Amino acid sequence: MGMQSNLGRVRGMGSAKDGVHHWWMQRLTAVALVPLLLWLVISIIAHAGAGHEAVSAWMGQPVPAILMILLIIAGFYHAQLGVQVVIEDYVHNEGVKFAILIGLKLLTVLLGVASVFAISKLAFGA
Repeated sequence: MGMQSNLGRVRGMGSAKDGVHHWWMQRLTAVALVPLLLWLVISIIAHAGAGHEAVSAWMGQPVPAILMILLIIAGFYHAQLGVQVVIEDYVHNEGVKFAILIGLKLLTVLLGVASVFAISKLAFGA
């Protein structure tokens, strides 16, 4: 029977061995997003009224580009983890749940890569 509790055996559920990692990653990305979002808000306020060229030139510098890429990665990963919890909690058909989770992961990767590409194009020109 192993290490499974009586309740786990009755329900047919055991440790998924992923809950703690998921929880920590959600908290870690949330903590990372706080200073990154503060930087973004301050930057938006500082560049209010600036033209497209000025903002593009600013975003093309290494530090703003790197911070924006970190914001994008942390933001999409944090969002994916949060939506995954909602799907796991409220979608009860296993096939539908699996399909939605795969779609969610693909969508977040696609949007994240597209966003990083856009920032990279500004930073490195093209």
